[in-house]
Amino acid sequence: MSCESLLRAGIEQLQLTLSEEQILALLTYHQLLQDWNKAYNLTAIRDPEQMVIRHLVDSLSVVSHIRESDVVDLGTGAGLPGIVLAIVYPDKNYLLLDSNGKKTRFINQVRIELELANVKVAKSRAETYHPQQAYPAVTSRAFATLADSVSLLNELLAVGGKFYAMKGKLPDQEVEQLPTTYNLEKIQPITVPFLDEERHLVIIKRLA
Repeated sequence: MSCESLLRAGIEQLQLTLSEEQILALLTYHQLLQDWNKAYNLTAIRDPEQMVIRHLVDSLSVVSHIRESDVVDLGTGAGLPGIVLAIVYPDKNYLLLDSNGKKTRFINQVRIELELANVKVAKSRAETYHPQQAYPAVTSRAFATLADSVSLLNELLAVGGKFYAMKGKLPDQEVEQLPTTYNLEKIQPITVPFLDEERHLVIIKRLA
């Protein structure tokens, strides 16, 4: 199966409705990731089909759960899930935050080539980034433990806002270590088409 067929089949299985323009943007992003990865080692995944499944389809599997209009993607890496969210929801705004200069340069290039006016990129560690105002939502994918992640959200996430952490296996022990200023709202099992591995979206609300 070609990468395009794989992506289209994944979108269909996830019951998402995307325009041809959005699918083309995802495929262009996929090609840019392959091209840049040869020189800059942005991801350990080299196989183009595995990139579609483990990066694009994996990120697409959570987009229906993250509906806030202003979102920070914490430790975005090569732009996951932030770039995918920005393509799916052109009317919402995304700040992609990472301390790795190679990765933020890549995301900036993607932003320019795909004309993603709803994406901002910041090269910074989370603990030293000071937004003008806190955001209603923060996402992360394979970033850090839940407790370590929420410790970085003091200025990023507004009180009452939600932290969406993409995880593999059910992180029971991590949930138990959350501080009392955060409340576990939901652990959503996620099925990623073509991937026979556990995935969960942990949704945590900031109380104070």
